[in-house]
Amino acid sequence: MEKYFDISYIWTALPSLLPFLQVTLFVSSITILSGTFLGLILTIFKLSHNRLLNKIGNGYTTIIRCTPSIVLLFLVYYGIPKLAEEFNVNLQNINTAIFVIITFTLQFAAIMSEVIRSAYQSIDKGQYEAAVSVGLSPFQAYWRIIFPQALVIALPNFGNGIIAVLQEGALAYTIGFIDIVGKANLMITNNINAHALEIYIALAIIYWALSLLIEKFFSILEKTFSKGKKTLETT
Repeated sequence: MEKYFDISYIWTALPSLLPFLQVTLFVSSITILSGTFLGLILTIFKLSHNRLLNKIGNGYTTIIRCTPSIVLLFLVYYGIPKLAEEFNVNLQNINTAIFVIITFTLQFAAIMSEVIRSAYQSIDKGQYEAAVSVGLSPFQAYWRIIFPQALVIALPNFGNGIIAVLQEGALAYTIGFIDIVGKANLMITNNINAHALEIYIALAIIYWALSLLIEKFFSILEKTFSKGKKTLETT
């Protein structure tokens, strides 16, 4: 069995891994969209004056934050089909990607609820009152005054949350999901563990590049929206 390190194998592995990046990105995109929506609902719960809703929102975030990603993944993967059996519903043949999306949606929602809540609470509430007093409707006040400012504040943490989802999503291979990490592990198994280091280096390069692109994209967005905010403040 070959166990020597061959740096050229890194570039050989990359073309085999890259086609599976679209699987990772597709699942991550759905997770981010659904997680942001659920996170917004949780934020409304947390900001609500209703004590029950407030406890639900904060309790959810606490529980998810205290649950390791891989434990949550196994709870969803094994728990949902088991629960469905109690209602005579068979989920054994459901696509593994569904469980991955559910798991990381739950996790991303907890992250986003805190990002949105902290961004919203950082805005001076007097601005809303002033906007309403000059004739704007509550919706217009939120959409034109509060939301743009909260967005600028939330963008860096939103970008960090997306990177975290991509990184945590690498655990999906543990339940047999074949994304870019799953493909890397298949390659290592087929090679009888030969060139495992080279394959993981190739995988790391892809994740590094992806994370840097996301970070750069959100940095540009933040600067763009910040300019708009400064222009609004000076007019």
